[in-house]
Amino acid sequence: MTTHPALEPGRVAVVTGAASGIGRAAALRFAALGLKVCLVDLASGALEAACAAAAAASPLGAPGVMAAPADVSSIAQVEALAEAVYARFGEVAVLMNNAATGAFGGPWDRLEVWRQVLEVNLFGVINGVQVFTPRMLAQGNACAIINTGSKQGITCPPGNTAYNMSKAGVKVLTEALAHGLRNESGANITAHLLIPGSTFTGMTAGNLKEKPSGAWSADQVVDMLLAGLDAGDFYILCPDNEVTRETDNKRILWAAQDIINNRPALSRWHADYREDFAAFLRA
Repeated sequence: MTTHPALEPGRVAVVTGAASGIGRAAALRFAALGLKVCLVDLASGALEAACAAAAAASPLGAPGVMAAPADVSSIAQVEALAEAVYARFGEVAVLMNNAATGAFGGPWDRLEVWRQVLEVNLFGVINGVQVFTPRMLAQGNACAIINTGSKQGITCPPGNTAYNMSKAGVKVLTEALAHGLRNESGANITAHLLIPGSTFTGMTAGNLKEKPSGAWSADQVVDMLLAGLDAGDFYILCPDNEVTRETDNKRILWAAQDIINNRPALSRWHADYREDFAAFLRA
């Protein structure tokens, strides 16, 4: 059972990136809770299969499930999505902006990948917030907006700079969304930043066929999402089977202290600070 009023049976959830991974797991869980669900992703057999699984999980059956092929990087397609959902179901109680790509882009290379990553991972969320929030505010009833971020958007490890930057942008946007909603007269919408840990999904699996022991499943992330919604948490920060919440807290604190202590950027990975960081974790 859940306690967030947006998750009452019969209400409506829209989930982007719903053909696989965390989005698929969330869509199926919302369906099992008795919500009507719109699954959004690029047109594919995987989207059709996810919709069939959601219909099987739902006490409402197929009438409670809607497939919506769409590219969230296109504002026109997101606007058309909203029109279609409201025409079919009449409202949206839960918006989960989850669609993402993990394509690799370094600080000074692969500009075409940068554009793709930012258009999907960041502007896909911006488009969802811009299009759906005014409609959800106009409803006047309890709603929730969930944006999927990443720890990489907080501690920003070296490697995939384009992905890190896109998820850092999602964090900033979602924080501002929460602030704006709590200061909007008559607003009854909560905002939440879902921050998965190591999670085995199609995007993260690479060539792996089986889940590594240290990673969580998408279902475990959704378990924590629902618990966080019930608790009213804004930051829903997930551990995994190798990284505890305590370790996450220390990593995040160290990253923030790079500025306060005037250390080199990303000092956690700087050879001169390796022993200091290790001692900080042990303390």
